[in-house]
Amino acid sequence: MNCIHERARIEKGYAQQLTEWAKRWKQLVEKGPQYGTVERAWCAFMSEAEKVSELHLEVKGSLMNEDFEKVKNWQKEAFHKQMMGGFKETKEAEDGFRKAQKPWAKKLKEVEAAKKAYHAACKEEKLAISRETNSKADPALNPEQLKKLQDKVERSKQDVLKTKEKYEKSLKELDSVTPQYMENMEQVFEQCQQFEEKRLRFFREVLLEVQKHLDLSNVASYKNIYRELEQNIKTADAVEDLRWFRANQGPGMSMNWPQFEDDEWSADLNRTLSRREKKKASDGVTLTGINQTGDQVSQPNKHSSSLSVQSNTVQSVQSSYNPFEDEEDTGSTVSEKEDNKIKNVSSYEKNQSYPADWSDEESNNPFSSTDANGDTNPFDEDASPAMEVRVRALYDYEGQEQDELSFKAGDELTKMENEDEQGWCKGRLDNGQVGLYPANYVEPIQ
Repeated sequence: MNCIHERARIEKGYAQQLTEWAKRWKQLVEKGPQYGTVERAWCAFMSEAEKVSELHLEVKGSLMNEDFEKVKNWQKEAFHKQMMGGFKETKEAEDGFRKAQKPWAKKLKEVEAAKKAYHAACKEEKLAISRETNSKADPALNPEQLKKLQDKVERSKQDVLKTKEKYEKSLKELDSVTPQYMENMEQVFEQCQQFEEKRLRFFREVLLEVQKHLDLSNVASYKNIYRELEQNIKTADAVEDLRWFRANQGPGMSMNWPQFEDDEWSADLNRTLSRREKKKASDGVTLTGINQTGDQVSQPNKHSSSLSVQSNTVQSVQSSYNPFEDEEDTGSTVSEKEDNKIKNVSSYEKNQSYPADWSDEESNNPFSSTDANGDTNPFDEDASPAMEVRVRALYDYEGQEQDELSFKAGDELTKMENEDEQGWCKGRLDNGQVGLYPANYVEPIQ
């Protein structure tokens, strides 16, 4: 029963580990860079783990609910406990052997006693003969003493004859009861053999049941799991994935090239990127449409927009739009309050002198997360407040950027903003450091 119980715990632990592994890696793959049919094939391994986990939980249930209970019930039926300890069946077997041995054992004690008496008489006879022989050579002994020694020799001889006769008689009586003793002992022994045969057959039956429950190779659903896994892997098509990527992330994607626009702000094109999206788009090309009051026209560059701006030129940024972003990502619109904010920024720029070439980097861009007056940027999507929540790190994380937090598994921190579309949260460490971290690396503290 202990053996089956320990194996059931192992099956349960393995099932839990498979589930945790599948959940963690499914999230990592879905949030990772993989895409298309290969991503689905990769995720098929997590589905396989979840299904196998369910099967091992069924194995655990079969071991405990069927095999363990079967042995437990058989034990109650086959071995009955006594008030004074031990089992009734053990006591009955011992009493049966003792009863079969009792008559023969009694005769055996008589034989042992007769044997001991006979050997003692023989020893006494030898001593008496030895004394008599020595006395004949001693002239100092009188005839009366010699006569006593001779009488003792005669008595010793008679005792030897009597004890020998009794010894032989007890042996004959023992031999006469030996067949009955053997028959009774064999009868009790066969009863024990029958009981042991039932136990051995039951154990063999239980072991076969355990083997059937452990052997998943004969389970149809288990075979189907790996048949489906193989099919999912074989459906991975590199050509199809490349075609999809070209149509959605490459030259085949829908474009929205910069066009000449009027001075007025266009709400539907006023789309801003969050801090996180700016960093994620660093590998692509960001096209920024900029309209000036002067005659100068912005020239798109791979990493930055280049302008020649006079000191008294009033700038008006129409849109910060990346044509290589998914069209499903909708930007925030500009309210009247934000229009006033931008007007203040434009009036501030009148008094500023800009170099001939300027960069979109946050350090020089007046429309980044912090404006020229030190206020927060109303166009930053991360500026929305959220309720602070204490969370605990599930894994170690080393920040890859300057604005990312680093922590160890088990560390506690405060979540300041909810998860964004990219799967990142804003939080604060206990030492006061504020930054971003992956949302799936922490869990709320209950």
